[in-house]
Order: sequence, then C-alpha cells, then structure tokens
Amino acid sequence: MSETPSAPATPEPEGPPPRARAGTEKDGSRPTASADTTPKGQADRPAPIPGGPPPQPPALIDYSPGDPAPIRTATLWAALATGLLSMVLLGEGLAVNLVIVAVPATLAVYFAGRRAGRRPRPWALVWGVGGLALLAVPALRAAEWPSFLAVVTAFAAGSLALHGGRTWPAVLLGPVGVFTSLVTGPAWAWQGLRERMGGNRSRLAPLLRALAVAAVLLFVFGALFAGADAAFADLLGALMPEVSVSDGPWRFLLLALGLFGTLAAARTAAAPARWDRLQVPAGRARGRVEWALPLVGLVGLFAVFNAVQLAVLFGGYDAVLQETGQTYAQYARQGFWQLLMATLLTLLVIVVALRWAPRTRSSDRTLVRGVLGTLCALALVVVASAVRRMDMYVEAYGLTRLRISVLTMELWLGLVIVLIMAAGVWGARWLPRAVAASAVAVVLAFGLVSPDGLIAERNVERYETTGRFDLPYAKGLSADAVPALDRLEEPMRSCVLWDIKEELDERRHIPWYAMSWGEAEARRILEDRPPTGGASGPACGELGPEFYR
Repeated sequence: MSETPSAPATPEPEGPPPRARAGTEKDGSRPTASADTTPKGQADRPAPIPGGPPPQPPALIDYSPGDPAPIRTATLWAALATGLLSMVLLGEGLAVNLVIVAVPATLAVYFAGRRAGRRPRPWALVWGVGGLALLAVPALRAAEWPSFLAVVTAFAAGSLALHGGRTWPAVLLGPVGVFTSLVTGPAWAWQGLRERMGGNRSRLAPLLRALAVAAVLLFVFGALFAGADAAFADLLGALMPEVSVSDGPWRFLLLALGLFGTLAAARTAAAPARWDRLQVPAGRARGRVEWALPLVGLVGLFAVFNAVQLAVLFGGYDAVLQETGQTYAQYARQGFWQLLMATLLTLLVIVVALRWAPRTRSSDRTLVRGVLGTLCALALVVVASAVRRMDMYVEAYGLTRLRISVLTMELWLGLVIVLIMAAGVWGARWLPRAVAASAVAVVLAFGLVSPDGLIAERNVERYETTGRFDLPYAKGLSADAVPALDRLEEPMRSCVLWDIKEELDERRHIPWYAMSWGEAEARRILEDRPPTGGASGPACGELGPEFYR
C-alpha cells in the first residue's frame, strides 16, 4: 500500500535487503523457494514499484544469421566455375545455358551447407527441385515474359531452399537473407582464401601462373587444330562464343554476378537468417457480434449472387442479355474484373477474420470454421463465374497475353481458397509452404504449356469457327506460336509468319546454348515452308477487315 504525504516515514530495516539475504546464504542451507523459482536472467532486476514506470519489454528476438562455418575449397572452385560459365554462356540470352550455370552454383550451395552440418530436408528438396525445373522454362520456350516470371519464381524457391522456413514471415522474407549475403558472402570467401594462404600471398602466385599457362596452351593449340581441320573449327566455333572488345564490360559484369551471387547463396546456406523466430503479434479477439455479424451478412450477399449466377447458367444468357440490353461481349467484360477483385478482397477478409475472431472456446472455433468455410465455398463459385466470364470474352475477342495471365491468376486464387478450407480442417501449420508450393507449381505449368502457343492455338480455332482473326496481334507473338500459326491458309499464313521469320533471321548467329527448343522448332518449320510475299506485300493488303480484329 502506498503512503500518503502526511504519513510518517517508515524506518529502513537493518541488514542487507531481502533479495541479498535470499541469494547469499553461507551457512549451507538451501535458498528459499522465492529465490529458487526466480527466472534465469531476472535475479538482478529490481521489483516493480507500485505506481512507478512499467517494466521493460523483453529483448527482441534475434533472427539474424550466425557465424558460418569456414568455406570449403570445393565451394570456392564451384563459385569460380559459376562465374566463368556466366561470363562465357549468358551473354547471348537465356536458354539451356541457365541450367548449365545453375549446376556448379547448386554444388557450391550443397558443399557450404554440408560443411555447416545442414542436411537437405524434404521441403528443401521440394524447393530446390522446383527452382531447377523453373530454370528449364527458358530452355523450352522462346517467349520472354513467361521465362522472366519463371526465373524470378526460381529465385524465390531457391531462397526457401536455403532458409528452410515454415512460417509466413519465413516464406515472405526469405529472399531478403540472400540479398544481405551479397556483402557478407565475398567477405566470407576472402577470409577463407587468406586462411588457406596462411597470411602469405606468395602462395597464390603458383596457382595464377598455372591458370595463365593453361589458358595460353589451350588458345595456341586450339587455334592450330582449328586451322588444320574445318570440322574441328566448326565444332570449336559452336562451343565458344564470339566475344568482341565492346562486350568486355558486359562479360565482366556477368562474371561478377555469377561469382558473387553464388557466394551469397553459399553463405546463406552456411548460416541462414532465422526468420521463423520472427513472431507476428496476435490480434486482440473481438466479440462474436463484432466479427460474426459482418461476415454473416457477407455470406448472405455471396449466396444471393451465386443463386443469380446459377439461374443465369441454367436459364441461358439470352434472357439476361435481353433484360440488361448488353451484348454478349459486354456482359463478359463487365463481370470478370469485378469478380477478380471480389476474390482478392475475400482472401483479405478471411485473413482479417482469422486474426481478430476469438477461438479460445470450442463454440468459438466451431463458429469461425462454419462462417469462414461457408464464405470460402461461396467464393469458389465466384471464381468459377469469373472463369466462365473470361471464357465468354475470349470467344468474342480472342485470347491475349493479358487475358491468359489474369485467368491463370484467378485459378490460382481459387486453389489458395481450397488450401485455406483444408487448413481449417487439418490445421494451418503447413499452409504457408503449401501456398508457396502452389505458386511455384502454377508458374512452372504456365511456362511449360507455352502461353504464346496456346494463344495462337485458341485464336486459330476461333478463326476456323467464326472467320475472324486478329492479324496484327498474332504478328507480335513469339516463335512459340509458329506451330499453331502454320495451320493458317495462304496468304494469311505468310502475312503472320513473315515478321517472326525476320526476327529469327536476326538471331541466326545465336549459339546453340542460347537458343530455346521453341525457337529451334520454329526455325525448322519456317525452313520447310518459308513464308512468301512479305508482311506488306499485295497479298496481305487483299485481306479484309475481319482479319484485323
């Protein structure tokens, strides 16, 4: 009890304070119970004073990476090989050369992880295999936009393989650890080199001399053998890239990216950031009325909308179009984007509800599962309606890159909703990694099906059915579309393929390791049946307006 200002002061007791007596017995007796149960690290903290300042918050959790194990010689050689291969192979574009460069980089990561005592776990293998599979997309497809998406996703999957996180912060913040290792990785490698030289730089000179002599011997004898045999000269020319003086800065940049990027990945594998320790504070639980009433109302709105959609589906679109005064294409175009946004907002509502809804009692947990499960089920009907709207839109106007991209995104969002429903039944511990794995799988499937080829295939089928074809858009597709566009009749076939043929002719000097399978297949088709007349020839001018929409 606190004293009033007018109360007399209480005299201080003689002897040491109670805390010192409890912890400093010297007569052999055991400490008191209060001293024995004091948490470790808090024995020296003063007791909180009534009415005084609040106690200090606990120290922040350390999620930074620890000190890595010393770098292995095999890791250094693998990183150097990655840098050299990057400099030699990646200057002409991305194809199978990206997979070749990834092999020594993967070995460097493996050697560094084993030196640190880490062993591949099942999920790490999933991320690693998924990342390498994504790197195969540029080797198979000529289109740059799905290849770029695949490479970015492969980097994210590789960061998950290095860190091995299982929580949402670990899944989302994994790539940050790799970026920070871009500074610590080279310093870690330099420290390993200095340890191997024993502080004596002269030990590095024999290695440099050996590398220089080997380079001179290979160059001299390679030039002699190339001059002596034309077949060997062709083989050597196919294996070695053409490097000019102007390409020097770009080649050194690729060397630095390959070398330092591999060292950063190996440093992360040796000492990853511990993002799993990053705790997200739980939201304050709300009352049932405060969270359940808005969600029940939203569920009712979803139910009414889905009932209308089912009525339209079974009753036909003609009656709806007659009542609304819209055309077939207008009805489809108006609905898809709103339904896509509704799907995204539904996921946001579910996340907010899971954070603020109470789940301390069994009845609360049952209510949360029932309301959110119903909302997820109704959201799947919205996803199906959005997919149907896009299908109607494609029937009216054809398939494009934007339309196939947002349609794929809508399908993936539907898969995420299914995973959330499964997490409500079997627990949510596996949900972050499952959502990330689904994203990797969707991007991989998106690249393997060849979006440009699928666009051309769908538009050619539309032409065969309706007689309409968007000729200018088809000219802008990549070489992946050539097998489908080759089915068109003349002169439209030559008008569409002429621009693609000219682009391929400009890339004729590209070596085999920078050429995708889709580009090689397109070259074979165009060599067997070359287009005639040119893109601006008189035959193309005779095409009617139905071929330009």
